[in-house]
Amino acid sequence: MKAVRPAEDAAGAAAPAAAEARIHASLRGVTRVYGGATGVHALGPLDLDLARGEFFAVVGPSGCGKSTLLDVLAGLSPPTEGRILFEGQEVYGEVPDGIGVVFQEDASFPWLTVRDNIAFGLRRAGVDAAETRRRVDYAIGFMGLRDFADAYPAQLSGGMRQRVCIARTLVMQPRLILLDEPFGALDQQTRLLMGDELLRLWRETGATVLLITHALDEAAMLSDRVGVMSARPGVFIDLVVTGWPRERDSRIVSEPSFGTVTARLWSLLRGESLKAIGAGEGGR
Repeated sequence: MKAVRPAEDAAGAAAPAAAEARIHASLRGVTRVYGGATGVHALGPLDLDLARGEFFAVVGPSGCGKSTLLDVLAGLSPPTEGRILFEGQEVYGEVPDGIGVVFQEDASFPWLTVRDNIAFGLRRAGVDAAETRRRVDYAIGFMGLRDFADAYPAQLSGGMRQRVCIARTLVMQPRLILLDEPFGALDQQTRLLMGDELLRLWRETGATVLLITHALDEAAMLSDRVGVMSARPGVFIDLVVTGWPRERDSRIVSEPSFGTVTARLWSLLRGESLKAIGAGEGGR
């Protein structure tokens, strides 16, 4: 006769399963050392769970391993130790389907128009022409580039070129979007407006987003949680919950509670930044 699990046992087992289903990506005991055992210990060990559909930002002093964290999560760089999981599958050696990456550097192709830049990944992946056209047209409209669809990158402002790079990632329909200082080269006002567009993109797609940034106001405005990293080797010294509503935009910077969040981030970071400067750290 088949044993039947008591109702209370089944309910108890269901809770961890439900919690696990909410985890979109995770890092367990992840470290990264460059140059072997006697090299530079850049990162970890650290653990992190990204909830499905959350917006998570990472801040930390220069050289603490923020970009290294993004690289290992994306599969661009293998961890020295530990495991990275995305949707329950191990990430190692290549960027998995479902993850899109946007870097600070202008990655647009100068010889291609805006439309062809955005379509590049789809065509390379063999997506049929009709579907490519549909996705590209949507992304061009969504990112406010309709009047510039036939322009070349040299004819665009820095903010518009970054929109092109984001749109090129968007059309691949990633479920996890990783952004490494995407607005770092832009002025403050443009960064705030680009932040509004990024929040709109996040809400529209339902994707999980991880943002690397040096700007505390950007991290505070955009995120559900902010991971604060220590000086190298980088580990999380705190995870700050912002408490913002999902339907937020740059007007939140005028709220008194916004100042409270940024002040907390700086209080956590100040000592770590002094350590980094004192150690003469730089680079990634």
